[in-house]
Amino acid sequence: MNVCVFCGSNPGAHDDYANAARELAAALVRDGSSLVYGGGSVGLMGILADEVLRLGGRVTGVIPRTLWEREVGHRSLTELHIVETMHQRKRLMADLSDAFIALPGGLGTLEEIFEIWTWAQLGMHEKPVGFLDVRGYYAPLLTFLDRAVEERFVREEIRRIAIVESQPEALLRRFTEYRPPAVAKWIDREET
Repeated sequence: MNVCVFCGSNPGAHDDYANAARELAAALVRDGSSLVYGGGSVGLMGILADEVLRLGGRVTGVIPRTLWEREVGHRSLTELHIVETMHQRKRLMADLSDAFIALPGGLGTLEEIFEIWTWAQLGMHEKPVGFLDVRGYYAPLLTFLDRAVEERFVREEIRRIAIVESQPEALLRRFTEYRPPAVAKWIDREET
């Protein structure tokens, strides 16, 4: 399985985030899965890629030319794709991947995982989408999404697409058990 991981270009305020990136890397390699990610050499991105490579795993990076030219691109990956735009980056990462994980990160991480989640909602893919919730980082966001369900802006079936675990092995195990819900029933004529 090729697993796309979205995560911070910073290491975060606690060592637990870097440790979780290393644990995820080890779980991916043990599972025989390859990493697909944004191609960076800094922050959690760099920690994750370095650890997968150190453990003998395969890493594919996808990075826009502007970031590559700023020298934030990883120079030692198994495979590297340099693209022109962020849109091309996200599309290629999605095409190369069988599942998606958000480690802690900032606006870019949130934007990427939400776009992938939205594509699942629209029936553009049937791949699992997960959050590795380190230190309860995503708990407030998930509470907000539960509120969006209560207020009928998000359907319960769509909210349940996101798989949330605090341990990498548990998240990968749930990916193998994932069965996508039918999309057609989510779209009401009133809402279109």
